[in-house]
Amino acid sequence: MLMRITLHIFLTIVLLTGCSNNDVAIYKDEPVELLYNRALAQLQSGTYGPAAAAFLEVERQHPYSDWATKAQLMVAFCYYQSNKYDDAILSLERFIQIHPTDSNVPYAYYLKAISYYEQISDVGRDQQMTRLALKSLKEIIVRFPNSKYARDAILKIDLAHDHLAGKEMEIGRYYEKKGYYLAAINRYKQVITQFQTTTHVPEALHRLTESYLAIGLKEQANKMASVLGHNFPGSDWYVDSFKIVKGKTFLEDKKKKYWYWPFD
Repeated sequence: MLMRITLHIFLTIVLLTGCSNNDVAIYKDEPVELLYNRALAQLQSGTYGPAAAAFLEVERQHPYSDWATKAQLMVAFCYYQSNKYDDAILSLERFIQIHPTDSNVPYAYYLKAISYYEQISDVGRDQQMTRLALKSLKEIIVRFPNSKYARDAILKIDLAHDHLAGKEMEIGRYYEKKGYYLAAINRYKQVITQFQTTTHVPEALHRLTESYLAIGLKEQANKMASVLGHNFPGSDWYVDSFKIVKGKTFLEDKKKKYWYWPFD
């Protein structure tokens, strides 16, 4: 009886072991070029999620190959294309850290900056991403000043500055409307000192003129209006500023005195 029970247990163990072995798939590494081209095909078809997974598999199976280095960068690109910017940034930072001398490092820095840049929100929201984008874009110019990425970074820096200036103007207008003129003045000053090349400077000078007049600082108001007139003589903000500083009579006198008066 004991032998029969023992035999039964032994056969059960053997059967279970056999089933377990049959259920486990035998894993086999594939050629690295095959894996990479498969991932590339998925990327080209626009299936970015599966493409990222496929490029990760290249690195997993062949971690010390040149293909793995390329795959790491392609993973980040796939994340970027699928709007997974945080994942893209993490992947790019890893690539830069592991391969600091790789020829594609300038592109990695650029893609990282663009991943921040794409997350810039409208001026009504927090501008942290704008600041991070600016920091990354400036880093490209410092590290790779003669690269094509630096040239594009310069253009994007101007746009990012314009965005930050727009945020300062929005806050300044809010304070001015509420009658908090000193707070408004501080915001407008930020625009004319920190973002001098942006499109918001003419309005900032006009708003400074308004705010200084509102608190009785006419000399400062005149100064802001003069700066506005000197630097942006064709601006509508120039006309508005002189209307409130000198009054309508001043404008009529100017028209009579100067035949080239540009505003009607």
